[in-house]
Amino acid sequence: MQPTRRDIFKGAAAGLAGSRLAFSEERQPPNGGADACIYIWLGGGAGHIDTFDPKRRGDGKDIPGSYYDAIPTAARDVQLCEHLPRLADRMDRCALLRTVSHDLNSQHGAASNLMHTGRKPSGTIIYPSVGSLVSHELGTKSDDVPSYVVMGYPNIMRDPGFLGARCGYVYLTQIETGPSGLNPAPDVDSARQKRREMLLGRLRADYLARNDDDALVRAKAEVSEQGFRMAGKRFMDVFHLDRESSSLREAYGSEFGQRCLLARRLVQAGVRFVEVSFNLNFLNGTGWDVHQDGILKQHLLIQDLDQAVAALLDDLEEHKLFDRTMVVISTEFGRPAEFDAYGGRGHQAGAFSTLFAGGGVRGGVAVGTTDEIGKQIVDRQITVPDYFATIFAAMGIDSAKNLYANDRPVPITDHGQPMSGILA
Repeated sequence: MQPTRRDIFKGAAAGLAGSRLAFSEERQPPNGGADACIYIWLGGGAGHIDTFDPKRRGDGKDIPGSYYDAIPTAARDVQLCEHLPRLADRMDRCALLRTVSHDLNSQHGAASNLMHTGRKPSGTIIYPSVGSLVSHELGTKSDDVPSYVVMGYPNIMRDPGFLGARCGYVYLTQIETGPSGLNPAPDVDSARQKRREMLLGRLRADYLARNDDDALVRAKAEVSEQGFRMAGKRFMDVFHLDRESSSLREAYGSEFGQRCLLARRLVQAGVRFVEVSFNLNFLNGTGWDVHQDGILKQHLLIQDLDQAVAALLDDLEEHKLFDRTMVVISTEFGRPAEFDAYGGRGHQAGAFSTLFAGGGVRGGVAVGTTDEIGKQIVDRQITVPDYFATIFAAMGIDSAKNLYANDRPVPITDHGQPMSGILA
């Protein structure tokens, strides 16, 4: 028999046992403490210098610097922006990553894709998102609950890429009714719905029996079958936020806060990966993309973030989910210390900040240092592959494992290494 391309790569990798390129099945996966992740996405480019890496005050015109004052936190020698007092009190449970860096400075779309897939686009491969990779590696906890949910709009950066439909996501824009596609039409009662499902099942089985080698249709059929199961009580009950106490809902705050509350309920129900987009409706008119006068009400976004994430961390602890749920706050890039002609800020990808908490993350640390205006990295650059390798390590996933796009081996990360000092 003629060897396939996969056979050739496996044979070559086996000959390099013990090296970094050794075939993934010979490695032991990391012992991560997390089995779920809540990925909070600050789309638009959240300014690190105005949130997680405050510096000297600027004047909003000619003197570069932070827009707000800094305050101390529960972590020694770590400061945050004055509009993050609740997170400041909880910094002993969080790790700040202050020197994340890449070179996609100008385009939101390309940078957002990078901070979801860990790779730049390829002409030959569509890379999967971090949520799809977690779904692929950890699978579902229950047939009645999806492994990957997005609170936001569909976008290729969140897609499963070459992993296929099985690793796709369920997306939500209405948090109290659930996915619209899972709610039956008003004139369809349960008996009628069951008859429809039985008819569809017979047609599907007949087609698959005649086209057994059609992997694409088989995968879509499996997704469709799971969709019917998810329309059941276990998953749809998650969206009854009114079953939570009024005091808890008030603690979470605004629309974004209610999405964070739903994220906790989804994780509690068995969802592996939940992405929470910060704003569907922008409080300041521009979201985190604070060019020109969008910066004038940026503090409203920061205060909203502070209230919701602090409540989420406390709520996860209350439900004994904190140690096994990794919380990530991410964005596509940061903002420079200099102000534009209208007092706003441009883009800065060479140094910006993200945050990890829960799921075995070591709290009370700030990794990396930027210069006096947050523009240049002084020590410990964090590459995007290393950033994602650390998330995967926290979840017990081997970031160097080879997956396959057809017969082409593709490591889970682009040669990333989990960062030291982050995981407990």
